[in-house]
Amino acid sequence: MTEFGSALEPVAVRECREADIAAVAAIYAHYVRTSLATFDEIAPTAMEVAQRRNDVLAAGMRFLVATDRRETILGFAYAAPFRPRPAYRFTVEDSIYVAPEVTRRGIGRDLLTRLVDHCASAGFRQMVAVIGDSANAASIGLHAAVGFKRIGIMPGVGFKLGRWVDSVLMQRPLGTGSESPPF
Repeated sequence: MTEFGSALEPVAVRECREADIAAVAAIYAHYVRTSLATFDEIAPTAMEVAQRRNDVLAAGMRFLVATDRRETILGFAYAAPFRPRPAYRFTVEDSIYVAPEVTRRGIGRDLLTRLVDHCASAGFRQMVAVIGDSANAASIGLHAAVGFKRIGIMPGVGFKLGRWVDSVLMQRPLGTGSESPPF
């Protein structure tokens, strides 16, 4: 639990429910419209976000939300397969977004820490972050604080909001990582 704001409201992290989809879609839409954190240029509909959630769950992975005591959705995070080929089956990629009005209050760290723990306990061995914009200090810093190491940068791989955008690659081992076989 993290406390934030003047009311020091506790944050709970739990599984995303179908009733949360509209709020999740609204948070993500903000970043689609205003930032380079995602390379989406058109915000997905709530139905498309619901399908993403269903795909994540069908793959045996987690889709989490952070809420305040009133059950207001403050952010979300999920893990999805890193790549579709079978040899990548022990590697996941995370996605994490926090409502803009509550950033820098520990919510992202709570979400990402819980997601890392879930993925490690599920037997995954590596988590990769593909972070939009090399100037995205908040996301880079969050991932570093949770044990990710910067492993590379792909310069100018996206074009959004009138400019070329880099992707920063970060990675962290889960469990014993690649030091032992996955079985």
